Amino acid sequence: MKPVVHYSAIEGRSLAFWGLLGTFGLFLVLGLGAVWVMEHNGHHVTGMNNQIIWGLPHVFAVFMIIAASGILNVASIASVFGKKMYKPLSRLSALMAIAFLGGGLMVLMLDLGRPDRLVIAATYLNPKSVFAWNILLYPGFFAAVGAYIWFMMERRMNRYTHQIGLFAFVWRLLLTTGTGSIFGFVVARNGYDAAVLAPMFIIMSFGFGLAIYLLSLMATCRWTGRELGDSVVRQLKNLLGVFIAAMFYFVFVFHLTSLYGTENHSFENFILVDGGLFTQLFWIGWVGVGLVLPLAIVYHPSMSKSRAWIGIACAMVIAGGLASMYVIIIGGQAFPMSIFPGFEVSSSFGDGQIASYAPSIWELGLGIGGIALALAMTTFAIKVLPFVPDSLSDELMDPHYTPAKEVEVEAETDAA
Repeated sequence: MKPVVHYSAIEGRSLAFWGLLGTFGLFLVLGLGAVWVMEHNGHHVTGMNNQIIWGLPHVFAVFMIIAASGILNVASIASVFGKKMYKPLSRLSALMAIAFLGGGLMVLMLDLGRPDRLVIAATYLNPKSVFAWNILLYPGFFAAVGAYIWFMMERRMNRYTHQIGLFAFVWRLLLTTGTGSIFGFVVARNGYDAAVLAPMFIIMSFGFGLAIYLLSLMATCRWTGRELGDSVVRQLKNLLGVFIAAMFYFVFVFHLTSLYGTENHSFENFILVDGGLFTQLFWIGWVGVGLVLPLAIVYHPSMSKSRAWIGIACAMVIAGGLASMYVIIIGGQAFPMSIFPGFEVSSSFGDGQIASYAPSIWELGLGIGGIALALAMTTFAIKVLPFVPDSLSDELMDPHYTPAKEVEVEAETDAA
């Protein structure tokens, strides 16, 4: 009979645990302090201006929001597609999805300047605004994933896990589509106006989310002394490789379709060739660090077997994801809008000029504070509730597992 997976909360009594939680809390407090500085002094202390209205906090916020959707993918594979190996990983997957969406929305709301006015946006919805659609999608995600966690933890509700998992799966696809459409529907900007942004954001969410989840799972099992078998790491690593390759494909298609239109040639030249920091972030950060190098590590015959190198590959995907959001969000705003196509526009206001932007320490503090909130929520939750399996050994997780002693006996019999 196959062994049963058991869950338990971590003890969390060590100095290292409280030091880790305290570190996350410190960065969260520093992030809130950065918000106070920006709100008290005005946004002139940031690098944002009339041209760059979505700055570095939006880079962190959008990255965390789409990553939250991708983190839930691990649970979806178990409940929606019936892959039993992923079932023990589902609770932590759903927890981290809620935590990262919460952290991303904290950054987004506190960067608005007047977060209290969210009430107006929620009560006076504009059906033509993609932002208004997301005001409905975000709370729906919290509700769907919260119910999903309850159904997984409550034995009486386990039989309905497939149904609620399917609902959460569809909802998160809608959420990521809505996030990508925020940019894809902005027809006035050459860097945004593309229908392929919605599916590209979905694929990016798969890659970013799985990289965050795999790195967190390895760290959690290592720090809590819980066994993590090679079969789990191998399966998640291989899946990450598929998602990285898919991201590579969509990046290629996005820029290829943009180059097909003559009106986009100047923007593509700006991003790919002559954009300074944006070009460097695209080729070195997004393509090199975020796609090529981790893909090489994942499929390298020896590096792919090292957990240290797999962790480095995950970190590279995360760094490349932040670079990609910077290029898409800020690069798309920095390039001037074509107000009068076919004419060269210039004025004292800066029309027709590449906008300059230098992020301030306050913006960086707010973004890091959002990540700290997500990690603090996850760390505290696994202490008070049983989200993490006691063991993810090969004996429990690998359907083809054969104990070492049995292998030795079979070898001796063959030799005889």
